[in-house]
Amino acid sequence: MIAPDLLPRREFNDPDAALAHARAIYDSGVAHLRKHLQAFLDGAVPGERVRATYPFVRVRIDTVARADSRLSYGFAAGPGRFETTLTRPDLFADYLREQFRLLLRNHAVALEVGASEQPIPVHFSLAESDHLEGTLTPQRRLLMRDLFDLPDLASMDDGIANGTHEPGHGEAQPLALFTAARIDYSLHRLRHYTGTAPEHFQNFVLFTNYQFYIDEFIKLGHSLMADPGADYVTFVEPGNVVTRRSDLPSEPRDALGTSPPRLPQMPAYHLVRPDGSGISMVNIGVGPANAKTITDHIAVLRPHVWIMLGHCAGLRNTQQLGDYVLAHGYVREDHVLDEDLPLWVPIPALAEVQLALEQAVADVTRLEGYDLKRLLRTGTVASTDNRNWELLPHPGPERRFSQSRAVALDMESATIAANGFRFRVPYGTLLCVSDKPLHGEIKLPGMANQFYRERVDQHLRIGMRAVELLRAAGIDTLHSRKLRSFAEVAFQ
Repeated sequence: MIAPDLLPRREFNDPDAALAHARAIYDSGVAHLRKHLQAFLDGAVPGERVRATYPFVRVRIDTVARADSRLSYGFAAGPGRFETTLTRPDLFADYLREQFRLLLRNHAVALEVGASEQPIPVHFSLAESDHLEGTLTPQRRLLMRDLFDLPDLASMDDGIANGTHEPGHGEAQPLALFTAARIDYSLHRLRHYTGTAPEHFQNFVLFTNYQFYIDEFIKLGHSLMADPGADYVTFVEPGNVVTRRSDLPSEPRDALGTSPPRLPQMPAYHLVRPDGSGISMVNIGVGPANAKTITDHIAVLRPHVWIMLGHCAGLRNTQQLGDYVLAHGYVREDHVLDEDLPLWVPIPALAEVQLALEQAVADVTRLEGYDLKRLLRTGTVASTDNRNWELLPHPGPERRFSQSRAVALDMESATIAANGFRFRVPYGTLLCVSDKPLHGEIKLPGMANQFYRERVDQHLRIGMRAVELLRAAGIDTLHSRKLRSFAEVAFQ
């Protein structure tokens, strides 16, 4: 086995020192893989298998005592040995430093950091601009399997997040929801689906199912970049095209961005703040499959909240086109999460997000109290995987929707909320009624265009205002204990 020089396992009582050691192990391993991969691309064949492994962090805890029972994370569920593998310490530096700090504060035990036995797949060692497809023959690709570790799906399932993982005898309990390999897999998928590097994603994420919202977000992003007083420093578009605020100098890496010839499947746009508390917006398109796919991958970035802003069918005759629906419950007929999160699991509304969304509607529309109720309705949202549910035999799904007290229907909101619950990411939903199929009000071309012009800008500003309110309230109020189980991992 050809391995890098092994850095020793060490114990730390300082989060910065622990992070630095983890980064040294990771950087050494990645450099080792890149060096030998380049030699392989140049025609060399190593005499043995080339391997590097992820760093790990471990704690050994003898007590359940902790400092603050109001916390939802930062402490182990009980006595035992807990550990996880780590990746991209550069990208996750602030996150890891905070998790280390809380463990040290709440348990007063040393952090053990060393090289794990989990191999780093060679694909995950590649830099952003590295591409191998055109440089390897089929024979060399087969040979590569014998010489380097490739991604192993068995090491990156979601058993920890799903609550189905059971450590074997003598095996450590998990310290985080995701292993390093699972995180790396999602980082690569994010580049593919969104057209932007994971480094650009912010801690507040807005999802939409219509390009109209993205068009407004782009206009707003460029407008903010022309304002030297804006809180945001860059606006990033697919292809990693970076526009910096007008008073800031460009950086050499900005030139690496190139607009793609066609948009990716779920393009992402980012209003970036220096502390990562800006806004990322993703057009997930239509359907629960896309909603699950993108949230599966964004979840590894551990955002502070994600919110769905989209259009829906209004199900009540008292609703008007353009009214808003704030979801406080969900009917899950999307079916994409049935195996991971059983239907008997309730998806609760999160008060912190609900209050911020309601206040944002009031702030933007300048309505309050009883007047606000004319425009905003709180109720159950049903999400279906059948876009043409209206064509099913009568009475079909409308009977179930009526029994559930649903006030609106779409194809994505329940999936996004359920995956937020599953991955312990705070979530919320604010929809806008764009048609009323049960009452004969369907979208006609001219009517739809007028509706989009009138409502999209306001709806987007409401979502962004909600982010401002949540950011000001602080993340400690966001990461709700309602999302944590009684046998929970320590990391947020």
